[in-house]
Amino acid sequence: MSLFRKSKDINEELIQFQNTKNAILLDVRSKEEYEMSHIPESINIGLTDIEKVNEIIKDKSTMIFVYCFSGARSEKACRKMKEMGYKNIKNIGGISQYQGKVI
Repeated sequence: MSLFRKSKDINEELIQFQNTKNAILLDVRSKEEYEMSHIPESINIGLTDIEKVNEIIKDKSTMIFVYCFSGARSEKACRKMKEMGYKNIKNIGGISQYQGKVI
């Protein structure tokens, strides 16, 4: 058993997102970072505004795949959303490791 957790592979996780019906891809970087480039199909709610997720994703059983730049902010966002009652949240890591197209 390794002492180190295997880091998330955002590319593999995005395949799971694509194969999950009605899933949401959530970018928790700042609005400015999101506007510079983001993964297609993602929506943006910055970590500092994560409470607004209640206004946008009303069904707390929705599968939500969360990313940021490196995975740290998305981990914090996942913890906060769990405290808010969201049940199906997955931190998929950071866009810095993403190998696909950005818009």
